[in-house]
Amino acid sequence: MSRELWLLRHGEAEQFTTKADVDRNLTHHGEHEVRHIAKTLHKTGLRPDALITSPAARAYQAARLVAPTLGWDETALAADSRLYFQGLVAVKTLLAELPPSLGRVLLVGHNPDFENLLLELVGFDNLRFRGDLMPTATWVRIELPDDWQHLAAECGTLLAREVP
Repeated sequence: MSRELWLLRHGEAEQFTTKADVDRNLTHHGEHEVRHIAKTLHKTGLRPDALITSPAARAYQAARLVAPTLGWDETALAADSRLYFQGLVAVKTLLAELPPSLGRVLLVGHNPDFENLLLELVGFDNLRFRGDLMPTATWVRIELPDDWQHLAAECGTLLAREVP
């Protein structure tokens, strides 16, 4: 059985102010971007087995906006600090710790970690597009081998990409 990894980058966030980065919220435009992507996710007819978000306000807000369209109660969201600018190794460690029973997982988080993960799993030469890989509120769907623990470079296939 193959696995699917869905990555959703948060929508446009407030500019840096006196707030800590982790506390920056989505802008109205960012909320609109995420709602657009939520409709796309709903149209797939698929539902992730797990929805894990960065603890940053903007990512958590994005997860809360998409959760109902995927049949998830927002109280069931799991936040994991490894999705908040901890790097590629931390994100791959999170994936390696997923139970084998999970076939499809949605992660909500940030660049550069998500762009780096996309490049690592799919490979630059295998992408069917060029330019900005994951602008705000971009969703990608990647097919992976059967084992979350052994995700080698370029082991994945990009099945879908949606940019608002």
